[in-house]
Amino acid sequence: MMKNTALISPQLREGGAVRSPYHRLIAKLSGLHVRTGVMTLFSVLLLHLWIVDASSQTAIDTERSVLTVRVYKAGMLSGFGHEHTIRAPMQNGTFNEEGRTVTFVVDARALRVLDSDISDKDRAEIQTTMVGPKVLDTEQFHEIRFRSTEVNRSSNNKWTVLGNLTLHGQTRPIKVEVERQEGSFRGSAQLRQSEFGINPVKVAGGIIKVKDEVRVEFEVVGR
Repeated sequence: MMKNTALISPQLREGGAVRSPYHRLIAKLSGLHVRTGVMTLFSVLLLHLWIVDASSQTAIDTERSVLTVRVYKAGMLSGFGHEHTIRAPMQNGTFNEEGRTVTFVVDARALRVLDSDISDKDRAEIQTTMVGPKVLDTEQFHEIRFRSTEVNRSSNNKWTVLGNLTLHGQTRPIKVEVERQEGSFRGSAQLRQSEFGINPVKVAGGIIKVKDEVRVEFEVVGR
């Protein structure tokens, strides 16, 4: 009888009450269920918020949304040079007017020189130089990306958009002035090629060259 009592007696006391190993196991399982329930509820709420946020995004119409770059001539004999218009469709992206966000991606390899005042041969040479290793190096840097960080409305149909532009493998902050026109959002920004590690093209020892500063234009249309 003494042996049986000794085997049973080492029981945990909590609050003056003796708790058996069975009761302790139940308590642990109950706590586990509570924690699991809280985590499950938290996960469901996060999923719900993600779904709501995703549903409020408007996809960009990639057939009508474009990026345009305007390059200007400079140098002593700039009169013999050419100003260039370069364009590519947006590959994908979204915007949220209420949430004031916009992001898009352009395939740099899709950029095309559109100059109409030069010969086909000259246009082809400019195209090769532009996408080649001396300028954009599109084989190494495939994408041009923009992601807004702040959007401020200046009037009913105008906004100032601050964001990060990734070009030539380098990311820099830019400011874009945006205006809504006939169902599309049109914006423009001035930037320097050298800030993105690009050396402006020079020919004839620099007598004919393009300006470091270029104008980048965005036209975003929702689906």
